[in-house]
Amino acid sequence: MILHLRKYRFLLVVFSMFYFNAAEAQLTDLARLEYSFIPKSKSEDQYTRLRALFNYPIETSEDSYFIVGGEYNRVILNLEDSYPFDTSLLETVNIIDLNIGYTFKTSEKWRLGFKISPRIASTLTQSITQDDIFINGGVFAINDRSKDESAKRPYRLILGLTYNTTTGLPIPLPFVSYERRINEMWSFALGVPKTNVKHYVNKKNTLQAFASVDGYFAHLQEPSLVLGKQVDNISLSVVVGGLGYEYKISKYLYAYIYTGYTVRLNNVLRDENRNEVFNLDNLNAFYLRTGLKVKI
Repeated sequence: MILHLRKYRFLLVVFSMFYFNAAEAQLTDLARLEYSFIPKSKSEDQYTRLRALFNYPIETSEDSYFIVGGEYNRVILNLEDSYPFDTSLLETVNIIDLNIGYTFKTSEKWRLGFKISPRIASTLTQSITQDDIFINGGVFAINDRSKDESAKRPYRLILGLTYNTTTGLPIPLPFVSYERRINEMWSFALGVPKTNVKHYVNKKNTLQAFASVDGYFAHLQEPSLVLGKQVDNISLSVVVGGLGYEYKISKYLYAYIYTGYTVRLNNVLRDENRNEVFNLDNLNAFYLRTGLKVKI
């Protein structure tokens, strides 16, 4: 398969989107191992995430592909401050995604893609129940000329609708992403979950300034009473800006580090209707993310 990786580059565009993650997955990743860290400001509390993902494209017919992938996130909440409840029930959150997609060409320039992602998002202290399972998905139209040598300014445009049960909104939400290569040294990307400007120092080293959205939503299998109210879910939403560095180790293997500061951070315990019960943290803080990835 490694001999044909470039052929599959555009196929992975819509199959690495994950909101915690979501947000941060590069759209051409085949595999990734990652560590993220957010220390709570003016506190001993820390939020850590360990992450692994893979994507595997399978050609079903000419210019049509089935893509299967998976992603695992383990969120570790080191809550050392004093809280009016038992924090041992919140020590770890597990998020497991199965990504299934299909894509095909509709013309020389356009391609359609469909994705469905069953998800388990839970503390997993007991057997899995219906409350731990979420269904996400989307439909996308892709115009990818990022590798078109005839294009004066190569670009990639993605238009789509996504549905994510963890957002709490019972309607499809629009998705727009636009990426353009300005010249050999610069490119930019506009969209959500990530916007950036990249500077290609040389063939091995790349710098970037970025702004991105991150977060998660998960079910607590052992609900507890907080301030007289029952807590059933936990959510984290983050908007972060900063700088990143990427080093090309080999043809497809890269090491990277991103560091910055949150401009919005909200870590909340919620009831069964997703109403806010207790805010664990809303102070902006330092942000670090680093890892290895195989991309095309």
